[in-house]
Amino acid sequence: MASAAVAEDGASGLPAGEPYTEEVADGVHAYIQPDGGWCLNNAGWVSDGGTTLLVDTAATRPRALRLREALLASGAPAPSTVVNTHHHGDHTYGNAVFTPGATVIGHESCREETLRAGRQLHAIWPEVEFGDIQVTAPSLTFRDELTLHVGETEVRCLHPGVAHTTGDTVVWLPGQSVVFTGDLVFHKGTPFIPMGSLSGSLHALDRLRALGARTVVPGHGPPAGPEVYDTVERYLRFVEELSRDAYDRGLTPLEAARTADLGEFAELAESERLVANVHRAYAEFAGRPPGDPLDILAVWGDMEQMNGGRPVACHA
Repeated sequence: MASAAVAEDGASGLPAGEPYTEEVADGVHAYIQPDGGWCLNNAGWVSDGGTTLLVDTAATRPRALRLREALLASGAPAPSTVVNTHHHGDHTYGNAVFTPGATVIGHESCREETLRAGRQLHAIWPEVEFGDIQVTAPSLTFRDELTLHVGETEVRCLHPGVAHTTGDTVVWLPGQSVVFTGDLVFHKGTPFIPMGSLSGSLHALDRLRALGARTVVPGHGPPAGPEVYDTVERYLRFVEELSRDAYDRGLTPLEAARTADLGEFAELAESERLVANVHRAYAEFAGRPPGDPLDILAVWGDMEQMNGGRPVACHA
C-alpha cells in the first residue's frame, strides 16, 4: 500500500492525506482519499489487464484526473465501464473524465437524482474550485440487479432499496469476496442518511452481511472487514432511539441532537451529521415514505449550528 503522506487541503486548510491505492484482491484495487471527510470519497477498479470497470469517480476534475493516473499506473487500461454507487457529486462529478470512452452505469434513481441535482456541490460550496465539471448521469440503468463480467471476474451490481439515497448500488465481487458499499458504510466517519432512510439503511446492512464479504471498501474511510457493519448499525440504532424519544417529547431535531450524549460515536468524524440523520428519522416517524425529500436548507442550517455556527467545510 502506498503511503498516505499528509498534505494541506487547498479548499479548507485542514490536513488531508494523499490518496493511495490498495490492491484488495487480485486485479481489484481500492482508491482511498484520506481522511474520508466531506467530498473525500473512495473509488476503485476491477481489471483483468484487458478490460477495466471503475467504481465511482471524485468530487473535482483534478481529483478525478489523479484517480485516472493511479488507475493507469496500476497497469489497467482506461475503464470501459463506470459504476456509480449513488448520485452524490463526490462520487459522480468526475464521470466526464472517463466518458465517452466509458459507459456510466447506475440505478435508475441514481440517473434521475444526478440529473435533478445538477451541479449540486457548487450550490453547497460555491467557493471551491471543482474544475470544469460536466454533469454526466448514468446512461445505462437497472432496477434491482445487474451482473457484469470483467474477464473471468463476476461483478454484481445490487440495489439494496432506499438507504443512503434512493438510488444506491452495492458492487459485489463474489469470486474475490470484496464489496464496494458506496456510502452505505462510512468507516471512521459519521453515517449520513437524510436523503435516504433510517430503516432502509439498517435493512441494507443486513443485505451486506448476507453477502459474506471478507473485504469491505466503504464509501469513505479505509478498507475494513465485515466488522465495520457493526459500528454503523450501532450508530443507526443510537439515532433511532434518540430520535424516537425526542420526537415523542416534541423536541426539534436540533434540540434532540444538541442534548445527545454521543458516547462511543464522539470519535467519528463530522458529528454534525447527527442532526441531519434525526431529521430523516422524524420524517419516518411522521409516516413519510423513504427518500421523501426533506427541506435540505433547514437540514444544512441545523448542521451548521451543530458545527458551532460555522459552514460545513468541503475538503476536496
